Amino acid sequence: MSRSRLILAACATMLIAAGCRPDPPPPDPVPTGPTAEELERMRQDSIRAAEEAARRERERMEQEAAAARERAAAAARRTLMEVVYFDYDEATIRPDTEERLRAKLDILRDTPGVRLRMEGHADERGTSEYNFALGNDRAESVIRFLTGFGLDMGRFSSVSYGEERPVAQGSTEDAWAQNRRVEFVITAGGNDLGR
Repeated sequence: MSRSRLILAACATMLIAAGCRPDPPPPDPVPTGPTAEELERMRQDSIRAAEEAARRERERMEQEAAAARERAAAAARRTLMEVVYFDYDEATIRPDTEERLRAKLDILRDTPGVRLRMEGHADERGTSEYNFALGNDRAESVIRFLTGFGLDMGRFSSVSYGEERPVAQGSTEDAWAQNRRVEFVITAGGNDLGR
């Protein structure tokens, strides 16, 4: 044997005799992941969290839809109740009056349960009897306009207040113009608006 081999063998023998041994291999790693029970609990927690998120989203969407319906109902109510005006000593539908009445048509068609009362008014000029008749003519003129588009006459009623319920005081053209009007009152079906 060669001299270097002999030295190596002698060194190895001395190391073994001195109690120096090579390190043993490391033990197999201990599993550190979740147990099957923990995994199932995590899965159930995840399902509950997803269900809760879905419930909150449904509630949010329902609230948004309810708010949108209420906004639509309020807008429809404002349109239906928008006052129309007439010229002095006239019950003829003016172009601006026609525009306002046409805005009411789609709402009335979409909500057949809605009923309206037309309240006719006049300014202070003329006798009380004449102004009651003129207020009635104005209310009936509005009803004829709406029923001319196929709406049922039974949905509408009228009343005249003549000059007795002015919205503007004074004997000026501006005050008189505001008092020559037909107002609208929803008498039935108001809860159907915005649906």
